[in-house]
Amino acid sequence: YFQFVQQWPPTTCAVRKTPCYQNPPSKIFTIHGLWPSNYSKNAWVANCNGTRFSNSLSPALESKLKKSWPDVESGNDTDFWGREWNKHGTCSEQTLDQELYFQRSHIIWKAFNITNILQNAKILPNGSKWDYADIASPIKAVTTKMPTLRCKPDPTQPKNPNNLTMSHQLLHEVVF
Repeated sequence: YFQFVQQWPPTTCAVRKTPCYQNPPSKIFTIHGLWPSNYSKNAWVANCNGTRFSNSLSPALESKLKKSWPDVESGNDTDFWGREWNKHGTCSEQTLDQELYFQRSHIIWKAFNITNILQNAKILPNGSKWDYADIASPIKAVTTKMPTLRCKPDPTQPKNPNNLTMSHQLLHEVVF
């Protein structure tokens, strides 16, 4: 099976030590990757022997990926796609060649647009606090999969004496 991972660029950029390429970052969920996974090990597989990334994507697909799968950190989209293909895509090569891997990722992104799913559930990036179920439920209703939500500590919040951040977390990635 595959895990489809979308990231929230404002969090990606908020937790970086250096500024992101796009400032302010786009406020739509974008693709982080499509990761082949292993049921028996309950983990994704990576760095398989396979064809290395070739910058030969069709111009039409490349144009679509610039919106759905941008490198929000450095702005070098092609390098980001290459890293993701070399790490994860090579493990899917028996099922999806490079062009199809990126096409499918874009199709999944359009079909399961996390930004729209959350907006339709009135979950907006306005500083409100949400419970896990508030966010996961509408995503599951559309995707039929219970998502994994990955959060990052809010770097603007004070830390407690044990150097652990307070309970305020920022939604970073949605995996399903």
